[in-house]
Amino acid sequence: MLTVALPKGALLSDSIRLLQSVGLDFSAFKDSANRQLQIQDPTGTAQALLVRAQDVPVYVEYGQAHLGIVGYDVLREKNPQVAHLADLRFGSCRLSVAVKSSSLYRSVLQLPPHGRVASKFVHCAYEYFESLDLPVEIVPLSGSVELGPITGMSEAIVDLVSTGRTLSENGLIEIDTLFESTARLIAHPRSYRLNTGDIHQWVEDIRSAVLINC
Repeated sequence: MLTVALPKGALLSDSIRLLQSVGLDFSAFKDSANRQLQIQDPTGTAQALLVRAQDVPVYVEYGQAHLGIVGYDVLREKNPQVAHLADLRFGSCRLSVAVKSSSLYRSVLQLPPHGRVASKFVHCAYEYFESLDLPVEIVPLSGSVELGPITGMSEAIVDLVSTGRTLSENGLIEIDTLFESTARLIAHPRSYRLNTGDIHQWVEDIRSAVLINC
């Protein structure tokens, strides 16, 4: 039986909608009364796991799920050993550098050497500043990254931005973008190679559905 890892949060509704378009119904995850973290499609063709977005590539890499849907930002940060199969073209956002709007910084290269940058995306932030040959201290945070510059703990942040509203409401502005992110379809490499659960056909159906919806 095919197993798909689905992400909790912002990507879940669009992920369920996409899979419904190819005949897999996991809409029970959207029912607020449902507390199950593993459900079967009513046809018995496949099952889905509901996990934190950051854990989707882990379940796929370790073979507990044959397919997974996850943001490109998570893949860049974790760099898991999985097969990247398709850009699903929803969940658009960007990983950006932001500073207080009242600061004098309007370019990343204006940030002070060895200054502090707060981020949930430690690996991505480190790679980015290393590519600029700008030494900074990356302060790892798991939430409320915007508070870094507000409290004076950091000069800047590296965080996901969608509409920019959260930044604006907290007096922050973007000064650079590391990369754009969308939802991606990933697979366990061995499962894909062996066509476990007729995975090749499901992948082609999903790719076709994405093209139709674009």
